[in-house]
Amino acid sequence: MAAAEAATVLIVPGLRDHVEQHWQTMLAARLPRVRSVPPMGRTDLDCLTRVDALEREAQAIDGPIVLVAHSGGVKTVVQWARRTTRAVSGALLATPPDFEEPMPDGYPTVAELRANGWLPAPRGPLPFPAIVAASRNDPLARFERVEEMAFDWGAKLVDLGDVGHLNPASGYGPWPQAEDFITALILAARVPARAA
Repeated sequence: MAAAEAATVLIVPGLRDHVEQHWQTMLAARLPRVRSVPPMGRTDLDCLTRVDALEREAQAIDGPIVLVAHSGGVKTVVQWARRTTRAVSGALLATPPDFEEPMPDGYPTVAELRANGWLPAPRGPLPFPAIVAASRNDPLARFERVEEMAFDWGAKLVDLGDVGHLNPASGYGPWPQAEDFITALILAARVPARAA
C-alpha cells in the first residue's frame, strides 16, 4: 500500500473499549503511518470529550491525514469537522449508527446521546472527500438512513452488502477492503482540480 506512505491514517474508534480483533486495530498494525484516537468505551459519552481527543491527535500529525472511523467514531468525525481548522485529505466512514433512532439493548439511548451532545446530528456537507461504507443488515442503522447521511455529508456511498455492523460480533476481524478505500482517498487527493 505505497500510497498510504504519503499520508498518516488517523483511526477514530466508536463507542467501545479497545478490541484486539477489531478491523481498525488490525489495520493500524499493518500501516506504515498511523495514529489512533484512544478508545473511550461507553462510560463517558460526552461528545465534546471525543471531539477534543480527535482534535489533539489530528493537530499532532504533520502532513496529510486520512481519517478512518467506525460506528460512533463516524459521528465523532462529523461533529469534529464542524469545529476544526485542520485540513483532511479524506475520510473512510464505516457503518455509521443512527443516533436518532433507538438502538439495541446495551447501546446508549436516544435520550443519553442527546444529553451528551450528540444530537442533533450534523447533516451538512463535510469539508473533505469521504466514503461512507454501509451495511444492508446493520443492527445500528437502516441502510436507507445511512444512505441519507452519506448524501447529506456529500460523501460517496459504498454498499457493502450484508456485513452486520462490520465488527467482531458480525464475524469481522480483518477488513482488507479498508486499505483499498484509503488508497483511493489518498490518490484522489493527489489529483489536481480541473480548470473550468
